[in-house]
Amino acid sequence: MKKFLLTALAVLFAASLYANPVQEPANLKDVDIVILHTNDHHGTVLPSNGQGGLAELAAYVKAVKATNKNVLLLDAGDINTGQAISNMFSAEPDILAYNIMGYDAATFGNHEFDSSLDVLKEQMDLAKFPFLSANIQTADGQFLGGHEYIVKEFEGIRVGIFGLTTLRTKEIASPDKSLVFLDERDSAAKAVAHLKMRENVDFIIALTHMGDVKETPEHVTSLDLAKDVDGINLIIDGHSHSFFKSPKLVNNTYIVSANEWGKYVGQVNVKVRGNTVEEAYWSPIPIGPDPEVEKMLAPYVELANASLKEVVGVAADDFIFGNRLTRYQETALGNAICDSNVYYAQFYNQPIDFAFHNGGNIRAPITQGPVTREQVLTCLPFENVLYLASLKGSDLLDLFNFIATIPQGAGAFPQFSYNVRYTIDKTQGDGVIKDLTINGQPVDPNKIYRFCTNDYILGGGDDYGVMAKATDRFNTSLLLSTVVIDALQYYNNYYGPIEPYLDGRLTVIGGVTP
Repeated sequence: MKKFLLTALAVLFAASLYANPVQEPANLKDVDIVILHTNDHHGTVLPSNGQGGLAELAAYVKAVKATNKNVLLLDAGDINTGQAISNMFSAEPDILAYNIMGYDAATFGNHEFDSSLDVLKEQMDLAKFPFLSANIQTADGQFLGGHEYIVKEFEGIRVGIFGLTTLRTKEIASPDKSLVFLDERDSAAKAVAHLKMRENVDFIIALTHMGDVKETPEHVTSLDLAKDVDGINLIIDGHSHSFFKSPKLVNNTYIVSANEWGKYVGQVNVKVRGNTVEEAYWSPIPIGPDPEVEKMLAPYVELANASLKEVVGVAADDFIFGNRLTRYQETALGNAICDSNVYYAQFYNQPIDFAFHNGGNIRAPITQGPVTREQVLTCLPFENVLYLASLKGSDLLDLFNFIATIPQGAGAFPQFSYNVRYTIDKTQGDGVIKDLTINGQPVDPNKIYRFCTNDYILGGGDDYGVMAKATDRFNTSLLLSTVVIDALQYYNNYYGPIEPYLDGRLTVIGGVTP
């Protein structure tokens, strides 16, 4: 088996265990601990482009557990929201598969709050593993999920694990108003103190959904956490979907993350002798589907396929998603989605000036050829309801001034319909809007503009606070995905396959690409 020695990680473990020496008999025995970790699963029940899949993940985990006595299996959040088969059943097949694999713990990602608190409670009740949180509390002051941390013991080695969720969740998701989000750094420091003083642990893992890429100046990343909070030996992180070639070291804390969608499983193998780590290494293991999980998933797949495999249109070419391009620039995918909203409103005699959505609402490409309902629902997995609303021109200018400051790569970065033309100049401060027109005309500060967007943005999500000034709100009671499917079917019936198109509605000067 090919092994890659992580000498620095071995030093980390050794230093940690030396600080809390374990009493061993004279004839010191070896203790092998394997830490497996996943993050940003996002409903990847079945493989996507040959990668990921719950049965495949289960086979990997079972292979490791079959040959190792001490295995710790953790997930760093965002189990929810992705493939339509997962969304249809509120991640029930995902959690049942996690149960089969024997996960020891998960933390809450921001997408665990896409549905109601009741749905999340049902998911926690279904799980045979605890959800950890040291910084989210319920109305009665208890930690959400009932666990600030857990302690696992492996032949005398005590490992403490606590959970943290980014405070960005309050802006980029829809958590229940009764939940209280506490400062990440303060919560981590308290959890570390509790684990050391109350639990006498030898090694501390922070299971975090914070990300290593800063989305706003206030965003506390896993790198910030490691820098500012002492005593954490290993941070297992999620949220940024980052691919790490090797661990990052900050303030004697190592940070790891396993990309996204089950493409990778992070694994650290550690050999402890007494209070000294003799080696730590990464070992990739070939995997194939697991029969037990495949059998469990079969009825879900059958039920979903009955509707999900329906062809609703044809794409003449790929609508490229790339590395989340909808968060960086104009895209054919965003254009088609937003334009379909305008055409839909006009078809039903609803006057409208433009439509827009947050780029983070779009999650996957539409590929060339027959387009199924499943593809659209995977592209637009959120159950976002479309609203029509109005803004005065002066408030609309405030909206675009805010948009100019949104960092590229953030989920708030918008996609607009064809009625809008504008330039973002990122060479000036945080960003400046130039050459803005609506329907070919500069914005009139005194005019009332009618627009279409989703309930999340209209409710102030992703920091769109100016939406509080929106008036004359009309709930269409239609999901964004439903409107896109209907528009796709209509277009294909009358005009043929839909073509990807860019028309220069957005220009970014001095910007970045992923």
